[in-house]
Amino acid sequence: MKTALRIGFALALSVLAVWLWTVLFPSPEKVIRRRLLELARTVSTPGNESDLARLAAAHGVAGFFSTNIELNIESPRYGRQNLTDREEITQAVYYARSRPGGVQVTFPDITVTVAPDRQSAEAHLTVEARLGTDPDATVQQMKFNLRLVDGRWLITRVETVRTLSRRPPVRSGILNFALRQAPFIVRA
Repeated sequence: MKTALRIGFALALSVLAVWLWTVLFPSPEKVIRRRLLELARTVSTPGNESDLARLAAAHGVAGFFSTNIELNIESPRYGRQNLTDREEITQAVYYARSRPGGVQVTFPDITVTVAPDRQSAEAHLTVEARLGTDPDATVQQMKFNLRLVDGRWLITRVETVRTLSRRPPVRSGILNFALRQAPFIVRA
């Protein structure tokens, strides 16, 4: 009986030690994921805030980025946007947060890959943004490159990932034959 009690106690102590280790020293993937979710919360606003609060939040968002940032974002609504420094990011966030109805940003899925040197990482994620009173969300696939600088993961590059191609579909010989034989099928 004493042996089983000792084994149970040792097992419970081991589980507690492993849990405590993961809480005190989280993996870089967890730290990056948490930081990106914090970025989404910082960008989001209900839209009824003061100018000073809006400016403070915009500067807070810029703090997530490296000093030499490269943002290449392509949006169907706003076209191509290229930002290269924190001041441009601050202005863009300030403008977005000043819209009536605010802005809501979420990252529903984040996949993080840390480089073997543990000094850089790449995050692929979906960005869902609702701007102002527009009921439709803008959804984009994005790739974020991050670098560990002074113990903090900073975003160094952001780019839109093209998910759909506008090229005409490639048809095989069998499909072309079927389309010629069935005139009732609408051709693309």
